[in-house]
Amino acid sequence: MGEPLITLLAGPTASGKSALALEWAERSGAVILNADSQQLYADLRVLTARPSPEDEARAEHRLYGVADAAEAWSVGRWARAVTPELAALRTEGRPAIVVGGTGLYFTALTRGLAEVPPVPDAVRDAISDRFAAEGEAAFRARLSQVDPEAEARILPGDRQRLLRALSVFEASGRSLSAWQGDTRPLLPQDSYDARLLLPDRADLYARCDARAAVMLERGAPEEVEALLTRRLDPALPCMKAVGVREIGDFLGGRATRVEALDRLAQATRNYAKRQYTWFRNVQSGLWRPAA
Repeated sequence: MGEPLITLLAGPTASGKSALALEWAERSGAVILNADSQQLYADLRVLTARPSPEDEARAEHRLYGVADAAEAWSVGRWARAVTPELAALRTEGRPAIVVGGTGLYFTALTRGLAEVPPVPDAVRDAISDRFAAEGEAAFRARLSQVDPEAEARILPGDRQRLLRALSVFEASGRSLSAWQGDTRPLLPQDSYDARLLLPDRADLYARCDARAAVMLERGAPEEVEALLTRRLDPALPCMKAVGVREIGDFLGGRATRVEALDRLAQATRNYAKRQYTWFRNVQSGLWRPAA
């Protein structure tokens, strides 16, 4: 693979990223670093399609299964974890392959993270009440006065991002777009080779269906059952992993096994579709096809 020492390998779920990264790592001696927000969690190896113990024995893998389900990892926390790993490998002269499907993780590496100050709950609640009272049109008119860039890029009906944009301004006196404009990439542009794996959509969806069937047969129900018995906050990222709700319905008697499989396959396809669209839209001169 040659220089540079860091390769970024991105793409939707079930696209074959992990297998390709393993192939590259075995050939080059690279360390594989996880950039998938769901594969961070130790509780769901099968359901999140984490590399198997056998695959992990073939090449060194890092940042897989390092978080407990009770933890809430953000893109910032992942960035703080991966940065020293990359720095250490660079010092050792060892190549790294950063592989995953979480677009914001790659955005942090290639474009940077916005150090937006936290918004107090009181401000957030007041902004939410204003939205409910005024409606979206009036709310957008207000936002366009203080952050026209955000108002223009936020799609109609995206209440969460509209609230976020105005809340940041009200709390900090500075627009969200201005904060985001101050970002610096975590990696210099000439320090990595960015590759994007986007298979044919029909093939990708067929892989999603096959993966769902394998997961249901090879331990995903047991993983979800163990997770649900912990009675964790439903808002935690691990509890929102694709398949937890679908398999949970099966375990709770709210769906048959056949229905659970259909719903799991559909949820996996939907997730892959969102990732596919996101990566396709950000593809530019930065990313080259991986295969």
